[in-house]
Amino acid sequence: MTPILNLHNIDVTEFLAVLDTCEGNVYLVTKEGDRLNLRSKLCQLVGLTKLIEGGKIAEASIICENKNDESKLFRFNFFGDTGNAKVG
Repeated sequence: MTPILNLHNIDVTEFLAVLDTCEGNVYLVTKEGDRLNLRSKLCQLVGLTKLIEGGKIAEASIICENKNDESKLFRFNFFGDTGNAKVG
């Protein structure tokens, strides 16, 4: 699987809401090579901690097993489209 997008300037609440609507596994891959399955709430916590280093969003990539999830997260990352996610 190839990383589909790099995260930057994301709204964490909206990102988590969109993740909750994903059907397959979604992995956060850090520049160190760590791979965390973001379908797990524990991995979401660890992943977000890795993402936010010193108050800044660090570099990380997303890999999806499901093409629909890939499309959904791509639209969120570039257009802020949360689709049918319940934010808040």
